[in-house]
Amino acid sequence: MQHFPVFVDLRGQRVVIAGTGETALAKLRLVLRTEACITVCGADPHPLIAALADEGRLRLVERAIGPGDADGARLFYAASGDPREDARAAGIGREAGALVNIVDNLSASQFITPALVDRDPVTIAIGTEGTAPVLARRIKADLEERLAGDLGPLARIAGTFRQRLDPFPGGAVRRDFWTRFFEDAGPRALRDGGEAAALQALEELVESTDWQAKTEGRVAIIGAGPGDAELLTLKARRLLHEADIVIHDRLVSHEVLELARREAVRVEVGKTPFGASWSQDDINRLIVDHARDGAFVVRLKSGDPAIFGRLDEEMDALDTAGIAFEIVPGITSAMAAAASARVSLTRRRRNSGIRILTGHDIDGLAEHDWRELAKPGAVACIYMGVRAARFLQGRLLLFGASPATPLAVVENASRADEAIVSTTLAELPHAIADKGITGPAIIFLGLSPRRAVSEVETCRNRFAEGVQ
Repeated sequence: MQHFPVFVDLRGQRVVIAGTGETALAKLRLVLRTEACITVCGADPHPLIAALADEGRLRLVERAIGPGDADGARLFYAASGDPREDARAAGIGREAGALVNIVDNLSASQFITPALVDRDPVTIAIGTEGTAPVLARRIKADLEERLAGDLGPLARIAGTFRQRLDPFPGGAVRRDFWTRFFEDAGPRALRDGGEAAALQALEELVESTDWQAKTEGRVAIIGAGPGDAELLTLKARRLLHEADIVIHDRLVSHEVLELARREAVRVEVGKTPFGASWSQDDINRLIVDHARDGAFVVRLKSGDPAIFGRLDEEMDALDTAGIAFEIVPGITSAMAAAASARVSLTRRRRNSGIRILTGHDIDGLAEHDWRELAKPGAVACIYMGVRAARFLQGRLLLFGASPATPLAVVENASRADEAIVSTTLAELPHAIADKGITGPAIIFLGLSPRRAVSEVETCRNRFAEGVQ
């Protein structure tokens, strides 16, 4: 992120715009929504700018901007449309100590103006770092359609009421109070009787809320998927945003964790292979203790909780403590890795079933039914197999598997640093070492990655055929 989004308080602050044409008018329309003191400098002003000056909504200086005109300004726009004049004007703005934006000159600007969705006082700013303004406008249009028109009035009413809640406790009870207002009581009252009715609905909600009630703690054990935040279920996203405490594995991606609300406490309970780790008993105790304190705890596990996720131990601990919980499945790493490698895990006349295995278990290297795995056509998804690659190879060869048996290795499935390796049983350990695969990775026994022509290459081929 190059530009950090902030909201600048412009009440009573100077904003100076150098330019009086269409370019300046476009910026002026945005700044006029604020409570800033606006000065516009430039000859031959656009009729609408002149009319705004006549109405007293801005100060118009009908000449090119000069030294001193921007003194005390918080923001400065160079918006004449002439690159040479804008560069000169920007220098005046910088000398005055203002933050400077040169319209259509990202590299020379100190700030950018986002596309805005305005439901005052609710404001959504959309930026693309200046790279794709058309995309920002498209997102803005989509949000404009989604957000109800009553959002602004409800937010204003809530703002005037917050001091009324100061004597009452915060936390989950207060969040539930505001949820009931914004999602039910508020919109209904506003629709039926206007702002006065909505304010009365707030008063009635205060009286009907048991502010001393102890919140019942609960737990959601959620599959975070392989890493790509877009692969989360809608339910997982919703619960993650509601959580008070997020207890997560080491492999849960930053993108997924960012979906938690800002106030949520995050605790990493990492398990590092062959390294320092939290014990499962300590993790169980942490989950139970927070839930007993009345918190909504999200236990976030990479992939799916039911696949090598120590799910039983945590459910047993919650049952023993009498704490309610639910399980939200996630896309397990094997499914994501198969999608990345473009392989089908079952295929007629090849295999009618698959095995999901681990290379390591609690006792070390894991033993399996090697005789069945070594048969032609057998397909298996092997978790935690990178360090066990030579052991897997030896066992399979010992029980008659062909050295030419195909394998696919997918590291960091669905993530930006994903790697896909095609190899054979004879070359498995060497291929893993040669490609620098360290995990987390899925090894597919009996499958080869599909070698598909990329979309770019396909387009180029079609273009070449058309030229010929």
